[in-house]
Amino acid sequence: MEKFDVVVIGGGMIGAASAQGFALQGLSVLMLESFEPNAFDINQPIDLRVSAISQASVNLLKHLQAWPHISAMRLCPYQQLQVWEDPKDKLIFDSAQLDLPELGFMLENRIIQLGLWQANEQVGVTRNIVKQVQLVSNTAQGVELNVDGKAVSAGLMVVADGANSQMRQQLGLGISAWDYRHDCFAINVKLDATQQTATWQQFYPTGPRALLPLADQHAALIWYDAKATIQGLKQLNKVQLKQRIESEFPALPGDIEILDSASFPLTRRHVDRYVKHSAVVIGDAAHTINPLAGQGVNLGYRDVKCLLEQFERYGMADKQKALRRFEVRRKPDNHLMQSGMDLFYLMFSNSLPPLQAIRKFAIKSVQQAGPVKDWALKYALGDLQ
Repeated sequence: MEKFDVVVIGGGMIGAASAQGFALQGLSVLMLESFEPNAFDINQPIDLRVSAISQASVNLLKHLQAWPHISAMRLCPYQQLQVWEDPKDKLIFDSAQLDLPELGFMLENRIIQLGLWQANEQVGVTRNIVKQVQLVSNTAQGVELNVDGKAVSAGLMVVADGANSQMRQQLGLGISAWDYRHDCFAINVKLDATQQTATWQQFYPTGPRALLPLADQHAALIWYDAKATIQGLKQLNKVQLKQRIESEFPALPGDIEILDSASFPLTRRHVDRYVKHSAVVIGDAAHTINPLAGQGVNLGYRDVKCLLEQFERYGMADKQKALRRFEVRRKPDNHLMQSGMDLFYLMFSNSLPPLQAIRKFAIKSVQQAGPVKDWALKYALGDLQ
């Protein structure tokens, strides 16, 4: 039987980060993933799955020694976040507000994963591409797994295999979940304009529409709407889709060339408990959030940071205390962010006149309220943990 201090289920952005952190603490780490991402090539088209990485997440990736690998590929810094319903009244968050060079970076998920994998290799993380992982036992002493027919044991198992986590199901952890009855349509475009440095979204009764700036004058247009509407958009050819964008999307900075598109369902999930014996569930395996404010991956990195801090403080010798403190700290924060995004989404996704008046007043008030605006921005950037 192969023995490790830590086994990480899932080698994506969150799993690879936790594996890196435990390896930097001097522990032996096995990371299990079902597929290997394609190597980076500067000529590759930009992926549809992108994330807005906050400054706090960047700081974590720097601490994990992964940021140099990531930034050597491609990314797009952004300095502004703009939100509005009526273009006359915009809520604008600017990096200059906190004397920062940028609010964060827009990155392809695969590039973050590749950068972490390169860092993993430098600190001795054992990485296996596997077809099947079966939980044999999970006790206070550790876990035993059957990995493609081979026996593996570890003192700690970190479950980070995504929103549809199979290991979470094997652990018998329940979740609360609901469907938002909306889908997200992502459209990658090339802009006939200068490189954009602001991400923005305008709210409509049917859902927000947003622009995420990407590297090399590219952008992701994000269109939230009813499932039937999104299905209709998916059936259009590129010429027809461009016509719909030009007629129904907020004004874009110049002409666009449509490159690719795909839709994603919007679902909220939250696991009933984060810890069971020697297993801990983090990232999307533990919680998914409305992607309205781009906080999903950043919440996952808050999980990683907190988990590593608890084990750095208490060590494997006091594993149960470290896990308890992790759950006590992270579950309320994740729940608060989920609920806040739900409230925000519901407030803006309707056309009731009283709520329209409230929304307009709220945007104006926050835009003019310096301390409140600073607090909201710091929280989004992860500076109020």
